[in-house]
Amino acid sequence: MSGQPTPPRHPHPYPGKLIIVEGIDGSGKSTQLLLLHKWLESKGYRVFFTEWNSSELVKDTTKRGKKSKSLTPTTFSLLHATDFASRLYHEILPPLKAGMIVLADRYMYTAFARDVVRGVSPEWIRKLYSFAIAPDMAFYFKVPIEVAISRLLGGTRGQLKYYEAGMDMNLNQDMTESFRIFQSSILAQYEKIVDECQLITMDATKDIEAQQNAIRVISPIVPAGRSTWDRM
Repeated sequence: MSGQPTPPRHPHPYPGKLIIVEGIDGSGKSTQLLLLHKWLESKGYRVFFTEWNSSELVKDTTKRGKKSKSLTPTTFSLLHATDFASRLYHEILPPLKAGMIVLADRYMYTAFARDVVRGVSPEWIRKLYSFAIAPDMAFYFKVPIEVAISRLLGGTRGQLKYYEAGMDMNLNQDMTESFRIFQSSILAQYEKIVDECQLITMDATKDIEAQQNAIRVISPIVPAGRSTWDRM
């Protein structure tokens, strides 16, 4: 990473807490964040949730671009950065300033991994997100590619999506194989940035309860020694 801008490491100045999750599609990160959200609210905490690519500012534009399959790697990257900036200033910072807990499903590290695999310069992508604040805790859910594929194809959705499979990169005509190649490359990028970005690696092959319990123990919100797993 020599010569590249370093992601923010210093704590943000706000009274709230920012907890984020990262991982490839099928890693189970969203499920874990949802469980954490419900548990924190049950404990009386004020919680705000935000997810990648959800800003009203660009959501429709991104959706149209995906539908027409007209998004280039740079356009895709810029749209996601715009989405991130909009949510940071309008959805993340206000609740942090109010002392709330903000849970984010994906953060700038998604771009550090996925956009780079699509051919975007690592130096450029870091400069693009240089305005971001450092999260209080960042969890990376590491999962073998075959487990991720099995979960996505065996779940309620039952199919892969065009862009999550990297079909725009012409890696393979078969969508499952394209997903395998594309997401494996993203996994490799995550491994490169784990230390740099201070991501806490979670074994996403463990059962849901074990993973959730580990998150609650590590979380900066839970007082030391508190029993964490409450069955819903």
